[in-house]
Amino acid sequence: MSATSATPAATAAPPLPHGRRMVAVIVLVPTLVALALWAFAWPAARTAPRDLPLGVAGPATATAQMQKQLSQHQGAFEIHRYADEAAARDAIEDRTVYGAVVVTAQGPKLLTATAASPLVAQLLQQAVARQAPEGTKVTTIDVVPAPAKDPRGAALGASVLPLALVGIAAGSVVTLLGLRGARAVAALVGAAALVGVVAAALAHSWLGVFTGNWWAEAAALGLSTLAVGAAVAGLGALIGPPGIGLGAFVVMLLGNPFSAASSPPQMLPEPVGTIGQWLPPGAGASLMRSVSFFDGAAATGPALTLTWWAVLGLGAVLLGNTLKRDRTTTEAVAERKPALVS
Repeated sequence: MSATSATPAATAAPPLPHGRRMVAVIVLVPTLVALALWAFAWPAARTAPRDLPLGVAGPATATAQMQKQLSQHQGAFEIHRYADEAAARDAIEDRTVYGAVVVTAQGPKLLTATAASPLVAQLLQQAVARQAPEGTKVTTIDVVPAPAKDPRGAALGASVLPLALVGIAAGSVVTLLGLRGARAVAALVGAAALVGVVAAALAHSWLGVFTGNWWAEAAALGLSTLAVGAAVAGLGALIGPPGIGLGAFVVMLLGNPFSAASSPPQMLPEPVGTIGQWLPPGAGASLMRSVSFFDGAAATGPALTLTWWAVLGLGAVLLGNTLKRDRTTTEAVAERKPALVS
């Protein structure tokens, strides 16, 4: 007589009692609120220059006094020396410094770049004016001005959150719809490319707040979206729906407030400024500023950061599909094994 050996069915974990659920909600919600307030309010409340790159140009004998005065702001500025005004202008256009003080016989001349940061341009005007001899007028020249239709540079800062949300949505939809492997990769890349084209059409062609190469801007916007979407979808492919929450947490509660889209990373408390530039929102904002206003200067670093996020995310999507297929195959083989004979 033959019989099949039975294996006990796995029992599902019992749901939490209602009391514990209520306690979990009561504790979790204030914790998330406190974390969000910390992430958004703390950097904003501690905004101040910290080793902000600033140039001083002119003969060494003439600039020594100005450099000494600026160095009195403990830790505020990182001073770069330049031989003349032309070299200082080149440094500003290359995004090496945010501004420069040129010492002339007529008095100090301040070179700024409101396209890099209107906040820093205003801060430098105040700092140099305080250091100048009484009664001396400081001439200010905006080497790389912000767009006429967005003199405060608000549009770039405002674009960070929508791009992050779109990226999270793309990664979430791909995961929840069950798209896997090459299809998921194609969906993420296609969506990001379309977002880049639409966003460039709105910001550049319609609003006129971006003034660089149109296709470079579209590529930067699309890459920023793909970096977020791929990261969220990759985590979803590896660990399931909780991966969506983890990806959204990193992007929204860390990447967005730490992005330094409205002020330089050197204006944020450490290590927030550094961390923000390694996350997609911060790298995306830096890349957009470079391609939109500085002809691509200093774009390599943020572009590589976004590329790594996109490549690793898409790789995780493909890996998750392979692991799931292997598990399915193993389970199917196990089910086809002949019954044991007793």
